Amino acid sequence: MSNRRIIIAGTGSGVGKTTLTIGLMSALKRRGYTVQGYKCGPDYIDPSYHTAVTGRISRNLDSWMMDEGVVKDIINRNREGVDISIIEGVMGFFDGKNPESNEGSTAEISMITKSPVLLVVNCASMARSAAAIVKGFQCFSDANIVGVIANQVGSKGHYELVKRAIEKECKLPVVGYLERKNELNIPERHLGLVPSIERGDLDLFFQKLGELIEDRIDLDTLMKLAEEAAPLEANRSSLFQAKGLPSVKVAVAKDAAFNFYYQENLNLLEAHGAELTFFSPLKGECVPPDTEALYLGGGFPEEFAWELSQQSAVKESIRNAIQSGIPTLAECGGFMYLTEEIQTTDSKRYDMAGVIPGRVVMQSKRAALGYREITGKPGNFLLKEGTIAKGHEFHYSTYHSHTEVPYAYKTKGMRGSKDEGYMKGSLVAGYTHFHFASCPDMVINWMKECQERKLNV
Repeated sequence: MSNRRIIIAGTGSGVGKTTLTIGLMSALKRRGYTVQGYKCGPDYIDPSYHTAVTGRISRNLDSWMMDEGVVKDIINRNREGVDISIIEGVMGFFDGKNPESNEGSTAEISMITKSPVLLVVNCASMARSAAAIVKGFQCFSDANIVGVIANQVGSKGHYELVKRAIEKECKLPVVGYLERKNELNIPERHLGLVPSIERGDLDLFFQKLGELIEDRIDLDTLMKLAEEAAPLEANRSSLFQAKGLPSVKVAVAKDAAFNFYYQENLNLLEAHGAELTFFSPLKGECVPPDTEALYLGGGFPEEFAWELSQQSAVKESIRNAIQSGIPTLAECGGFMYLTEEIQTTDSKRYDMAGVIPGRVVMQSKRAALGYREITGKPGNFLLKEGTIAKGHEFHYSTYHSHTEVPYAYKTKGMRGSKDEGYMKGSLVAGYTHFHFASCPDMVINWMKECQERKLNV
C-alpha cells in the first residue's frame, strides 16, 4: 500500500490529459507497478480506459457531488496493493461548477487529496510563452504544481526550448513531452471519446502508447514527485461499509449500449444489501426472472438503435418487470430506451421498450450539459418530495411526448430550474445521472421499496 499519488491536470480541455494518463498507466504497469486510476468530475468514458489498462476499476472523484470526507474515503479504500494512484483531471485545472471559485475543479480535488500536480501544456506554436502560461497557473492558487509535461511539440528540439524556458522561469521540472503527430489518438463521438467497451481488444494500443510514453516521459522523476503526496486521514465511518441489511436482487443493464455507471453508486447499493446481476439487452439477455430492482444506466442506445429494436423478447421482459411494479431507475440512455422510439440524426426511427409515452430525437447540437441539483416531486419513491440530490446531465437528444408527462423531479442548473424526468408507480426515469453519494437516502429508499414489495407480493 502506497501514498504515492499524482494528478494529471491540463491548462484546458483537449490538451491531451487522457492520452497521457492512459499512456502513463500503461508504461508504469509495464514496469511492474500496480496502478489505481481516478477521474475528476462526472465522467464515465475516461475511467473505462483507466480500468482497461490497469486492470483495476477506476473511480470518480467529484468535489461538488461528494463531500470532502467521501473523496478521501474513496482514495483510502482503494490503496490496498497499489504502488501509485494516477488521478486524471477534468477540463482546465481551475474549471469547475463556478467560474468564481475552485468548486468542483481539479484544483479543488488536488487540495482535498493533498496530491502533487503535473500540468499538461499544449506547447504548439510557442516556446518561452509556455513558461508564462505555467507561471500564471502557479500564481493563481495554492495548488501543488510540481512539474510539467509539454504536449503537441513539433520536435525534440522544440521541446528543449520549451523545457529550458519553463525550468528557468518557473523552477519546475519538465518531465517529458509528446509530439503533435504520434498517430495514437483515441476515436471520439458526440459525448467525447468512444468508450473502451466498444473498442474491442485494446492491448496493442496500450502497448504502443506505453512504449511511446516510456521513451518520452521521465518515469523515475514522476514516481519521485508522486511521493510528495501527504497521507490522508482515515474516516471513522464509511458510506460504503456493508450495513448488514437483507439482500435485494438488482438487475443492472450493462453492455456497449448501457455502461455509464459510477462505481460508487454500485458500491453503495451493495453496502445496502443489493446483489448485483448484470445483463446485456444488446446481446438479447432478458431481465433475470428473480429480479427485485432494475437499474438502466446511460450510454449510447442511439448508436445501437437498430440492434436494440430487434430484441423483442428483451423489450417485453423490461416492460413486464416495470409494469409488475419492480422499483426501477433509468438514467439518460436508459430513459431513452424506455420511450416508444428513438429517432436518429438520419431521421430513421427505431422501436424501443415503449414503457414511457413519446419519443427521443437525436440532434447534432448538444441539448444539455452541466451539474444538476435535483429535488424530488411528490410520489417519487427514490427521491422523496423535497429531498435534494446532485447529479449531471449531458446529452444530444430531446424528449417529445404526445401526452402530459408526470415529472419525477425538478432540476436546477446554471440556466435556472425546470421540471424533468418521468415518474409512474415505481419507475423513476430521466436524463439526469444521479450520484448516490450526494444523497445516500436514495439507496435506502430504493432498497426499502423493494423490501416492502416483497411483503406485499
